[in-house]
Amino acid sequence: MIDHLTLLTIVAMAMVTYLTRVLGFIALRNRVMSPMVHEVLQAAPGCVLIAVIAPTFTSGHPADLIALALTLFAATRLPILPVVLIAVLATATLRWLSAS
Repeated sequence: MIDHLTLLTIVAMAMVTYLTRVLGFIALRNRVMSPMVHEVLQAAPGCVLIAVIAPTFTSGHPADLIALALTLFAATRLPILPVVLIAVLATATLRWLSAS
């Protein structure tokens, strides 16, 4: 069974994530964005993805480095959601295989 503190943490993180999206929508709903601002907002998900996977560059674990290569390959050909799913699945599978 899941620990109550863990469940509370997950719910709190979900609420904060939802609030940032809603507040961003409310703050920008009546504004006309310049093309530069629009491009910056479009690039933000990629920046977050890089911030998440960048530590694997220095991990030295073969499973992580292979998963990173698969993720980078997928990122050049697919939208962000499939890339994230591939990254998570590749990392989990390769770590599991290297531990066995």
